[in-house]
Amino acid sequence: MKINFKLYASLGQYLPANAQNHQISLDVNEGATPIQLLRQQGVPEAEVHLVLVNGVFIPPSQRENPLIEGDELAVWPAVAGG
Repeated sequence: MKINFKLYASLGQYLPANAQNHQISLDVNEGATPIQLLRQQGVPEAEVHLVLVNGVFIPPSQRENPLIEGDELAVWPAVAGG
């Protein structure tokens, strides 16, 4: 199944080289979860802060819920500013 995968800020380095504008369309196994996809892409879980599926915040306790065809998974690290 296809999903749209987005990584922002410092996490962008874990996207495949052919990604554009911080995102890529990926073929994933049916039933894949956000946390599985992050692990497959080599994203360190300790650096993951915000996870959204289709614009809806997904708390850590729900990141094992399966994605479905056409979902958009967007992930941000913790950021600091001043």
